Amino acid sequence: MASHRKRSIEKTATAAAVSEPAKRRRFPSYLDAPKLPPKTRLLCEILATAPISSIERAFDDSGVRALSPDDVEAVLKLSYSHPDAAVAFFRWAGHLLPRPHQHSPYSWNLVVDLLGKSLRFEAMWDTVRSMHNQRLLSLATFASIFSSYAATDLPLDALAAFHAMPRYDLPHDPPALNSLLSALCRERLSTQARDFLSRLRSQIRPDADSYAILLEGCEYENNLSSAREVFGEMITVLGWEPSNIPAYDSFLSNLIRAPGGPDEALNFLKILRENRCFPGIKFFRTALDEFVKQRDARGALSLWDTLIGRNGCHPDTPMFNSMISLQCYHNKMDIALQLLDEMVIFGAFPDSQTYNVLLQFLLKSRKLREASVIFNEMVKNECCPSTENCHCGIRIFLDNGDWEMGVKVWKCMVTNELVPLEESANMLIAKLRELDKLPEACKYAEDMIDKGIKLNSSTLSKLKSSLLKVKKGGVYDHLLRKWKAR
Repeated sequence: MASHRKRSIEKTATAAAVSEPAKRRRFPSYLDAPKLPPKTRLLCEILATAPISSIERAFDDSGVRALSPDDVEAVLKLSYSHPDAAVAFFRWAGHLLPRPHQHSPYSWNLVVDLLGKSLRFEAMWDTVRSMHNQRLLSLATFASIFSSYAATDLPLDALAAFHAMPRYDLPHDPPALNSLLSALCRERLSTQARDFLSRLRSQIRPDADSYAILLEGCEYENNLSSAREVFGEMITVLGWEPSNIPAYDSFLSNLIRAPGGPDEALNFLKILRENRCFPGIKFFRTALDEFVKQRDARGALSLWDTLIGRNGCHPDTPMFNSMISLQCYHNKMDIALQLLDEMVIFGAFPDSQTYNVLLQFLLKSRKLREASVIFNEMVKNECCPSTENCHCGIRIFLDNGDWEMGVKVWKCMVTNELVPLEESANMLIAKLRELDKLPEACKYAEDMIDKGIKLNSSTLSKLKSSLLKVKKGGVYDHLLRKWKAR
């Protein structure tokens, strides 16, 4: 009876594969790997181009006289698009191994996988039987089989393969169950995976990984209603497990993307916390993105305060940048600056984006003392301010009488070649003149002309007027000659 069922698996799968072609996949090729060893490249090229009827002779004529298991594995990994030739190579290569015909278990598993992914299910099972005879089968072999059937939309055949495992001396245990569930969920077959779990629950008790896999599948398919059912069942069966972080991550990540999800996710987070459970960095990152999209600074701060530092929830620089930007958008500059100070505690370091966002909003809100500190810190840390921030900084600092800071920003623009410079250059000269800093205005005007930065005739005309008033017409004449010579 068992033998009859085994054969029916092979025939059913093969027939289905003929009537319903597998999803088109592009497999890795030796052409995509430019740094292959010469021997591997030669064998891959023969395998991909030689007629199958004469391929063994082509291998014999290649001049290759010895192979290691690693050599065989390297060729097989790049030969999924040529399954028949790959099997021929596998047989031929057996003669050249240090221990003849003693292929590594991984090489055997690669053959099973490439046959399954190419819909050669009958040949795949022949290979499985050969592996069984040599006691080389493992759960990894059947995980590949489950994956091949799931990828071909044959979930019932994946289940039949699972039932066949004891005939090949492999146990039905939670890792085996989880391999089946994982293969199905990766192919958006979480409904079938749930059904199979219901059928198998009396034989195998699902563990935390089982439910985490199902919840990841529900998340992948955006199936929140199923996720709620799976989560409820998990709590009933396993209770609240602080270590079950992947399950909490997936469920809450699914929840927060739904309409009204952020509020519900925060409420659910409170329930988790009451049961001494917390999600991990995956949900933290996903949830923060959602709060930023909705510009919900309050929700983001609540999330941040709840999760930061727990279960590996150490925010990186992009996460800090998102949080700082959101707080700046709502003019909560004190919180934004506090976040900047906290970055180093969690091993994150500010970058140009961090500083530019802070500088932009500090200038906008006229917090010039803090803006000066941020500008000096970012320059010290070799982070470049944006052209827009520099232009805005020159204008605002000079409008508020801080000409030295305005000049410092200008020098930064020149040093970093932040083009275009012309508009900022003319503005700097005009505002220095307005602040009665005529010597400085002339100095930087001459420097700009020497560097080839274009000053407008109107800027020079205003300088002329101011210079003539203090009887410094010669300085203007000097600048004019240089200006005309450029």
